[in-house]
Amino acid sequence: MAMSAPNVEASRDGRAHGRTELARAAALFRSLGDPARLAILRRLTEGGPARVVDLVSEVGLAQSTVSRHLACLRDCGLVSSAPSGRASLFALAEPAVINVLAAAERLLAATGGAVALCPTYGVASEFRS
Repeated sequence: MAMSAPNVEASRDGRAHGRTELARAAALFRSLGDPARLAILRRLTEGGPARVVDLVSEVGLAQSTVSRHLACLRDCGLVSSAPSGRASLFALAEPAVINVLAAAERLLAATGGAVALCPTYGVASEFRS
């Protein structure tokens, strides 16, 4: 089967579009790349909406830390907030995050902890200066 020569402009546009999509995916994974944000998302996934004060006591982080990470997650479109009296109630903005977290757990189980041993991103890399 003969293939026609690709249109150079279409090919460039496709690569640019592909890079844009990869950059968006990388931004998503960076937003999920902090243990505190993952703890907050897990709590919201398992326990439903919560106020900052609830999250502080349940995930064991300082109020300023929880607030900063909630702002990041909200800016990324992963959580939403609604007024609840004098506080705000935070919830998952997109239920698909549950599937992403579940898939990550399956992938971690399938790799047998290889990610934790990775010299660049693994647990031991946190202790190097």
